[in-house]
Amino acid sequence: MRYWLMKSEPDEVSIDDALAAPGQTVAWTGVRNYQARNFMRDTMQIGDGVLFYHSSCPEPGIAGLAEVASTPYPDPTQFDPESPYHDPKATPENPRWMLVDVRALEKTRLIPLTDMRAAAALEGMQVLQKGSRLSITPVTKCEWNYIVKKML
Repeated sequence: MRYWLMKSEPDEVSIDDALAAPGQTVAWTGVRNYQARNFMRDTMQIGDGVLFYHSSCPEPGIAGLAEVASTPYPDPTQFDPESPYHDPKATPENPRWMLVDVRALEKTRLIPLTDMRAAAALEGMQVLQKGSRLSITPVTKCEWNYIVKKML
């Protein structure tokens, strides 16, 4: 089992939106970074743990727990000319962008970025590194356990 931090802007998909979705499951659309896409395509497995992180908002931070709920499949937004995530070079025969479904498990108290930075046990966490802007990052088992057992 692996662990991930997945960022979502709450005005696009919040933890509340995910919990209210059918089966508490949402498609993780719109990822347009090759490294993040590769994590979904090549590494994520059903049942992997997810820290559901709200980004680009007044107080960014971990807002809930979730799990990977599907194998990867083509992101349909790449084919939609009306979508802000449209990619004219992508075709159904040769998709460029993949996604996984994410099932929300629970909304937690918000763990702000400032609290995460203050925890010595999390100093190596990728999301806390200077210049880190990746929307999906791996989380170590030690980081996961610290957050779930000590911060929630």
